[in-house]
Amino acid sequence: MHIAIISDIHDNIPNLEKVLDYCRKEKIGKMICCGDLMTVETLGHLNENFSGEIFFALGNADQRHFPEELFKNHAYGKTKVLESFGEEEFDGKRVAFVHFPEAARELAETGKYDFVFHGHTHKPWEEMIGNCKVLNPGNVANQHYPPTFAIWNTKNDLFKLVRLNSLK
Repeated sequence: MHIAIISDIHDNIPNLEKVLDYCRKEKIGKMICCGDLMTVETLGHLNENFSGEIFFALGNADQRHFPEELFKNHAYGKTKVLESFGEEEFDGKRVAFVHFPEAARELAETGKYDFVFHGHTHKPWEEMIGNCKVLNPGNVANQHYPPTFAIWNTKNDLFKLVRLNSLK
């Protein structure tokens, strides 16, 4: 299975469209978003234009823009919405995802997860904390650093950093 990992979209719909086009072409079936979509309209756009399952942990820029019922229901369309962090299992691997790097480090240090994904810094990054790989896919928004996202192949645990500026 291949999973797209995105973060820090900040309402940049043209760049989000590049991500979605890539996912359609590559038949990506799941997406993890590590926060800062920005508005419920962007979440709606993502929901309408991605055919697979979406897992979304809210970021600091999301909190003030989303309706309260979103937090109560923990869902928006086919998107599972987590207020602070999410955890899932994919192909037998335990995964956590969150917006903030400090929280990612704390989650990784528990020893409970194989992978922890986060955003917030806008900079692609990966490191090992114990036996846990911590990864930041960068940002879709094209703010502070060139826009990127990651693709995770869950069968062999390889990650590919996709540079949006190199996509057509």
